[in-house]
Amino acid sequence: MICPNCRREIAEYSNFCSSCGAPQAAEVAATRPAGPKRLMRSSTDSKIGGVCGGLAGYFETDPSIVRIVATLITIGSGFVFGILTYVVAWIILPLAPASYSTVASHATAGAGPASPSS
Repeated sequence: MICPNCRREIAEYSNFCSSCGAPQAAEVAATRPAGPKRLMRSSTDSKIGGVCGGLAGYFETDPSIVRIVATLITIGSGFVFGILTYVVAWIILPLAPASYSTVASHATAGAGPASPSS
């Protein structure tokens, strides 16, 4: 896939160009599963329980940003509120099927720099 902004090759399922940061919304909309969006834990993009990866997939943002915000909220609230909220979300949110998470998630495909080709 080629970035329309900088004309460099980027990963197939990335939402943002790793070189210039331009959003790739048209390609992502075409590959997203049909039907209503569901908030689910990510089965492919998880560090602990997949809650932040699932939130990032739902809001179509970078999972690293969601993890940083969750960490800041946890530290700022004295740890109890953030940890309790994460555990409750881990219990309540269903685990996304691997095929759904692979298409909806963009972090693993677009995280690194674009590889040079030719």
